[in-house]
Amino acid sequence: MINLQHVSKVYRSKHGDVNAVQDVTLAIKKGEIFGIIGYSGAGKSSLIRLLNGLEKPTSGTVEVAGRTISQIKGKKLREARQEISMIFQHFNLLWSRTVRDNIAFPLEIAGVKKEKRLKRVDELIKLVGLEGKENAYPSQLSGGQKQRVGIARALANNPKVLLCDEATSALDPQTTDSILGLLSDINERLGLTIVLITHEMHVIRKICHRVAVMENGRVVEEGDVLNVFRKPKEDMTKRFVQQVTEPEETKETLKHFLEETKTGQTIQLTFVGEAAESPLITQIIRKFDVEVNILQGKISQTQDGAYGSLFIHVDGDAGEVSRVVEFIKSRQVEAEVITNV
Repeated sequence: MINLQHVSKVYRSKHGDVNAVQDVTLAIKKGEIFGIIGYSGAGKSSLIRLLNGLEKPTSGTVEVAGRTISQIKGKKLREARQEISMIFQHFNLLWSRTVRDNIAFPLEIAGVKKEKRLKRVDELIKLVGLEGKENAYPSQLSGGQKQRVGIARALANNPKVLLCDEATSALDPQTTDSILGLLSDINERLGLTIVLITHEMHVIRKICHRVAVMENGRVVEEGDVLNVFRKPKEDMTKRFVQQVTEPEETKETLKHFLEETKTGQTIQLTFVGEAAESPLITQIIRKFDVEVNILQGKISQTQDGAYGSLFIHVDGDAGEVSRVVEFIKSRQVEAEVITNV
């Protein structure tokens, strides 16, 4: 559905060139939710502007839904953009128009007849859960409701691709989850390809099938979300994964515990898939002559299965503790002895 080949974007200025995107090659499949994550300045927003033709690449090719976006212009580009919609962090609604009129706006521009337009708007209002808000103005809506209007408007012309530029960054956690749930539902119902730009790993974990990590304009890591969670390769990726698996309170707990404890071993266990459901700690306590203290743990769900991280302290004879570590590894659970945080 989307194919980028050796794409670079350089912005020229009197203060020097800015290499916003550098030699990016990506293939995004039809019907998948693909996440692009990176901190500010990583090149995410420049990349998404290349996908909808708002920017032309300095080099390389951009293909979306069978069209070479990087090489077309004028009428052909306008036609292509009807198949590529976008939602934004700050909603970009028309404040003088009602919910119904905001959703209808792209249909008006496309010249859709009134009767057909009204029918489509009603379908979209139901799809995004805004029944009863049809005649409200944006100022009367919550942040989540505004984003639902934005999503409905983006879907008006039946696009093949939906681009989301930090679409949940302005929302509270509970509302973020509801919007992500809506996007996931739309993806399943309509088979819509979604490209989601974010700096939050929680968003990637929640709904994305695959993810690309950007740093300094380059894609430094790419893969299935569960695999990236399980074995992040780059330091940047590890920091993002830790947003979900090892929040600051985990680090504080471990640091304090390691400073106070002089015996035994502190171990990080990593569970993937069915291993997250097994009663491993119970088995260790029954099988070995050790004391087990659970320090911190969390299981997260991704689109492809569960991912869990558990920190435990095992105390006892050194040989027995070593046998515990080997036993854990034999159960397809990764075990890493933690010596510092």
